[in-house]
Amino acid sequence: MVERAAAKERAVIVQLDFGREDLAEQLAEVRLLTRSAGAAVCAIVQGSRHSPDAATYAGKGKVEEVAAEINVHQADLVIFNHELSAGQERNLERRLQCRVIDRTSLILDIFAQRAQSSEGKLQVELAQLEHLSTRLVRGWTHLERQKGGIGLRGPGETQLETDRRLLGIRVKLLKERLARLERQRGVQRKARGRGELLNVSLVGYTNAGKSTLFNALTHAGVFAADQLFATLDTTTRKLWLGEAGHIVLSDTVGFIRDLPHSLVAAFHATLEATAEADLLLHVVDSASPARDDQIADVNKVLAEIGAADVPQLTVQNKLDLTGLPPAVERDEYGRISRVRLSAVSGDGLPLLREALSELALAKTRDLQDLRDLQELRDSRERAAGAATVQNVDRILDSDGSP
Repeated sequence: MVERAAAKERAVIVQLDFGREDLAEQLAEVRLLTRSAGAAVCAIVQGSRHSPDAATYAGKGKVEEVAAEINVHQADLVIFNHELSAGQERNLERRLQCRVIDRTSLILDIFAQRAQSSEGKLQVELAQLEHLSTRLVRGWTHLERQKGGIGLRGPGETQLETDRRLLGIRVKLLKERLARLERQRGVQRKARGRGELLNVSLVGYTNAGKSTLFNALTHAGVFAADQLFATLDTTTRKLWLGEAGHIVLSDTVGFIRDLPHSLVAAFHATLEATAEADLLLHVVDSASPARDDQIADVNKVLAEIGAADVPQLTVQNKLDLTGLPPAVERDEYGRISRVRLSAVSGDGLPLLREALSELALAKTRDLQDLRDLQELRDSRERAAGAATVQNVDRILDSDGSP
């Protein structure tokens, strides 16, 4: 597994500009990612390129600049806010004589720290090992000439071959364990059925305030903090809405730009509950200048997990940072499309509860309409069946008469 970053590590961040307009937002996000991982940012090295350097991603001059910052600040970690190949990572570590990680490794590290449930830990370990497997091809070739170790290697097996084999065995075991848990959940869902309660799932960009909103609505006490990926494990509670009765509300992991595919795959079983929801509360940080891009990033991940067609209600959170008043917005057909509120201050929460009540009552009416329709069909089928029996009886009576 990729080792978790130790607290108090001093990190140099490398951010290159390839022509994107959201550079400031990218820098702010990687700083928060670094802080969430437990490291301190001691320097930021920026630069512009048309394309990544094949050997070091940043190029010779920029690598020398990073080396100088390492020496000045006595840094022990370099974080590239980009995706590095195994070869680039190895070349950088050789030239900088310092540990180098990329954006994927940084996010995986945070997930490793946040995972609480047994399943969450298995999912994170699987994602880490899947990522590590891409590093064994080139990154560990210096081990190839080492001789076999006692009790581990097969005849004539190199260290690299042993590492690959053992990693493969562990990955297979993790997948089998997660598959068993997924089957168990499938049986439980089948036993419960979809039910008559409105099933609502909170989704959103990480640090948009999902868990804070969840706690404000349910008083569940889910951990919430001003850091990325504060919540990994799904939490589900019933929420009472007066006349509308109960609904089921779930809080799960937040999304982020360029979320590692290994994480999406590993957490797919957990995230599938989102795809089965009746409604998604898409929580948006209304104070973020990158909110439109964040909405697009969330919708991209939702499409990956099969939740693109689930109806959404946008919740513009953090109004306390914008000065805007709470409000409910409707589309041209009168349907609720957006609620503005502050989960921290509570302003606008009654509006959200009213919106959820309206949607829950609509589902109840739809279910009643379906039951009425089914009852009508059943009665017609019974009537048709009775008529058929009567016709058969008349035919038999006619055939049997002298």
